[in-house]
Amino acid sequence: MTEAAVLSPRVGSSAIAECIAELVSGGSVEMSAHNSADAAALGDLLPAGTKVYVNHLPRHTLAETLSALEAVHHAGLEPVPHVAARRIASREQFEDFARRAVGDAGVRKVLLIGGDDPKAAGPFGDSVALLASGVLAGCGVREVGIAGYPEGHARIPQATLEKAMLEKLSLAAAQGLGAYVVTQFSFAPARVIEFCSELARLAPKVPVYVGMAGPADAATLVRYAQRCGVSASLRALRAQGMGLVRLVTHTDPNEQLIALARHCLARRSCNVVGAHFFSFGGAARTAQWMNRAIVGEVS
Repeated sequence: MTEAAVLSPRVGSSAIAECIAELVSGGSVEMSAHNSADAAALGDLLPAGTKVYVNHLPRHTLAETLSALEAVHHAGLEPVPHVAARRIASREQFEDFARRAVGDAGVRKVLLIGGDDPKAAGPFGDSVALLASGVLAGCGVREVGIAGYPEGHARIPQATLEKAMLEKLSLAAAQGLGAYVVTQFSFAPARVIEFCSELARLAPKVPVYVGMAGPADAATLVRYAQRCGVSASLRALRAQGMGLVRLVTHTDPNEQLIALARHCLARRSCNVVGAHFFSFGGAARTAQWMNRAIVGEVS
């Protein structure tokens, strides 16, 4: 499927608008661990129980994310911590965090990532090893999110990514944990849809949340695209013969949602259950956009 095929014909049908509202209202958003005050604003803008992912950056320990997780919980939303395996110093540190997150912040879901640190800080070299430890299930976590990469990973071969995906799904099932996939953001809707279709064949029962960049200025989007290695997006944008900043400005989240809605509506059974928004332009700004999308005010 070409990008033109995904993005063309008319987009104004009520079915597409309704599907977009469902993808956003059933979706999720990210916020920074160091800005707990964002949680209250998100609670005012988003449906109760919306999943809010709290990031785990190199400059933060997991324990330092707890206050943000608690703030999300108190705002009536569902806190989901990012857990970067290679940044965990010890099993004991991870167990302490997991117990506190479940007990104090109501955490039931965790998004597992490897982390791009060149050397592991402790015993977990990747998210497979972290999941295999059994700590999450033992501490009361019920579901795990698994990262998906529609455009591949800058430092991990595709075959390794696919093998790790299957390993994590198998480990989660063996431990009685639910599992779902959250994809890296992309500006190439056709590639995202291809990835979702491939995953539906590989693991048809696994729900997918499609990652996309929330509203932000063009320079910020280009910077994150380059940093996060979404190379197919950058190549696709350059191939259109326009400057990157101008092209990314043109890539409004609504355009990607329209493509995704068409994909969902064209299939009797679709594994895509929601959109996940990366809040590069700020969590509150992203939540405001999501609120407008849910009530049909974006176009």
